[in-house]
Amino acid sequence: MTTILIVTASLVVVVNLFYFFTNKSYNKSYFHLALFLKLFFVLAVLTVAFALLYYAIGLERVSLRHSDSNGDPVEPTFWNMLYYSGVTMLSVGYGDYVPVGISRFFSLIQASLGFLLPTAYFLTALGQKESK
Repeated sequence: MTTILIVTASLVVVVNLFYFFTNKSYNKSYFHLALFLKLFFVLAVLTVAFALLYYAIGLERVSLRHSDSNGDPVEPTFWNMLYYSGVTMLSVGYGDYVPVGISRFFSLIQASLGFLLPTAYFLTALGQKESK
């Protein structure tokens, strides 16, 4: 049953993405593929860069803790830090990891970038569409 749900959900996502990129009605929208790809790659690179930063901090001292009652330190693996960085960049904030020390400052900067960069993308796309 789980496999069927995963396959169905995956197909729905793929079909919707295909429809979005092949349907010509988006030409009337504010979507610009070049800007979107630029935003995607900038966010991806920033996510990896911040993950490396959290990883480097975690090698020296505790940078993240679990948010449960024990508050145990998160094992400083690159994958844990990449997960935290992605959750922070996308402003999801599941709350399973809590930054401590200097990581709090960098998390604030990263979350701000994760909010401001897409906002700038939409404003740029809107401005380019109105100028045509």
